[in-house]
Amino acid sequence: MSEEIALNVLSLNCWGIPYVSRNRIARMNAISDKLVNESYDIVCLQELWSFQDFKMIRAKTREKLPHSHYFFSGVFGSGICIFSRFPIGDVMFHKWPLNGYVHRIHHADWFGGKGVGLCRIKVRNIDINVYVAHLHAEYCRENDEYIAHRVLQAFDTAQFIRMTKGGADAVILGGDLNTEPQDLAYRIICGVAGLSDACATNSIGLGTNECAKNSYTDLKAASKVPQGKRIDYILYIGSKQFQVDVCEFTHPFPTRVPDMDFSYSDHEAIMASFKLSKGCHGENVRNDTQTILKEAIKICETSLINVQRQRWWYLGISLILAIPLVISIGQDYLISGVASSIGLNLLRLFLTAVLCYTLFMSTLWNSLEKNALKAGCSAMELHLVKLTNAGNYCSR
Repeated sequence: MSEEIALNVLSLNCWGIPYVSRNRIARMNAISDKLVNESYDIVCLQELWSFQDFKMIRAKTREKLPHSHYFFSGVFGSGICIFSRFPIGDVMFHKWPLNGYVHRIHHADWFGGKGVGLCRIKVRNIDINVYVAHLHAEYCRENDEYIAHRVLQAFDTAQFIRMTKGGADAVILGGDLNTEPQDLAYRIICGVAGLSDACATNSIGLGTNECAKNSYTDLKAASKVPQGKRIDYILYIGSKQFQVDVCEFTHPFPTRVPDMDFSYSDHEAIMASFKLSKGCHGENVRNDTQTILKEAIKICETSLINVQRQRWWYLGISLILAIPLVISIGQDYLISGVASSIGLNLLRLFLTAVLCYTLFMSTLWNSLEKNALKAGCSAMELHLVKLTNAGNYCSR
């Protein structure tokens, strides 16, 4: 193949939470209209939590983007999907072992069963692995209780890409990675998987979340960093046979839905225009990968210590709750009134429910989180040893 192939790739976190996200239906229709009216070859969407929304977008874009796949997972679905102008040959989904906490219902990341999705797409005679991911959200930067989860998700994603890209002529990852360019999770994905960033600069105006121009951005957040945070990415790598070059990187959507006073999402869409041509892709050598892994291992080890502390804390609470329950056994004869008897039984029921929760957290859940951390830490240590023995890391 002597001719070049141009490829326009779009990624967007749609913020499509049923009954929670504002103007969801109107925005989903506006997003689908935009996909129909513009020339996108591959589209990676995140937070499309309603399968009905996916079906609506699929129906409206069928002529422009006839091929699509939604990755089912967890309780609500993974929320991630891919639309393509070109045929999708094979698909695969890898669910991350650490996905937040089941008891953090208001965060709900665990219920999505998050992971990384893969579609092998045939563009003429070129095989492209297109990955889509949505890492765990960072709810509090100053006290990030999910940093170990996100770090392991990043490493898991990088390893998944490394171990599935064999035979692919090019690799593209699009998604909301919930990590800024200076953060560890971003550096892990780029370093371990050898990926390059389609946005090669952190210039002002390229933020993708909490941007002042977005209608859903909190005014307080907008005043601190008007350009917003860059947490949405399109990453890529070529192969020994094909070179991938970035021609353009933009925010393709306007700040407001036409004739409306709200934005398409609380995130900004990003679009990268690629040029694929015959030739060996330059090696993306990252000499700091060993340092990155050492930092990640330290975070996991600290998290393991915290998990052990939490286990003893929950066990202590369980013991405290068990005492009044045991004492209350056989005390019903001391209660004279019906109302008092009902109140005592309701109190027992409440204490029993809380006791079951604390026992669950101190045993089953604690073991699940601890083993996931150990597995991730062990894999990172093994990869670090390999890099150390090799002297330097060279990504194919």
